Amino acid sequence: MQNVSAQLCPRADEVDDPIRVDFSQGLKDGLRSVPKSIPSRFFYDARGSDLFEQITQLAEYYPTRTETEILSRHGAELVGDVQDTGALIEFGSGSSTKTEILLRFIPPTSTYIPIDVSATALNEAKSRLVKSFPHLHIEPRVADFSEPLKLPGSIRCKSKLGFFPGSTIGNFRPNAATELLRAFSSTLGPKSQLIIGVDLKKDPKTLNRAYNDALGITAKFNLNLLRRANEALGANFDLTAFEHRAAYDPETGGVDMYLVSQKMQSVQFDGFATHLGENEAIHTEHSHKYDIDDFVSVANAGGWHTHRIWKDENEMFAVFKFQN
Repeated sequence: MQNVSAQLCPRADEVDDPIRVDFSQGLKDGLRSVPKSIPSRFFYDARGSDLFEQITQLAEYYPTRTETEILSRHGAELVGDVQDTGALIEFGSGSSTKTEILLRFIPPTSTYIPIDVSATALNEAKSRLVKSFPHLHIEPRVADFSEPLKLPGSIRCKSKLGFFPGSTIGNFRPNAATELLRAFSSTLGPKSQLIIGVDLKKDPKTLNRAYNDALGITAKFNLNLLRRANEALGANFDLTAFEHRAAYDPETGGVDMYLVSQKMQSVQFDGFATHLGENEAIHTEHSHKYDIDDFVSVANAGGWHTHRIWKDENEMFAVFKFQN
């Protein structure tokens, strides 16, 4: 049985931890909403990041290998405008694995600014990259890319190329995506460029297989949200009583993921309590899929104009390059 008094009275050091505070508040806000939800940004603790890396290797999960193929094939064209004094700015950089493909094609004395909420991920990426690109100026920034951001003064007068891979833009519904792209334009400044990876609409069977893999890795990734809540916040979610569900809706154009409680249960943490009914779903992720024209419209509304578009031969994924 959980120690309820410990849940209601977290230690002072726990309260002061900004990552813990953000997770606790985000979880409370989501569980108060109707329907209940958990923001997808909380997927990526250490275990969640490891599980996602496993997902990218699955036969059913095409986005990572397809985008990587496009970046590898067209890298020189994608970053050809970066000058010796230019800067590549990546939003939500994580391990910077895909960025390493582009770094091979930019001048060695350019600047790379990876932006991520995880200082650990940034430090590990920098340690790896300095070995391969010893003359590259790397200036990591710990920040939430969805919030307003001030770039280092050292690149104020440099040409800037933003990079937002992984179809992460799909986690934002179209109106929110437009606002995010407008924020990117403000961060990068005028006469900048932006590269974005976008997952395209396709056969629903392909999409449903990608989010319901045969090995159940995506289900583990989804459930890890609740495991993280139990371990980090002292919550008491019954992990054995949830089912992973994910489905593509052609009408809305998105895949939605849920954790569905298989029984009635009460959940408590940090002075907060809520109840889950039998078969009640908690929404954990929306992944929007686009037609080419639809995404161009979203980008245009966010202040960007199309420079060029690259697709794989099966037209499953696209990489856009915009300018403002």
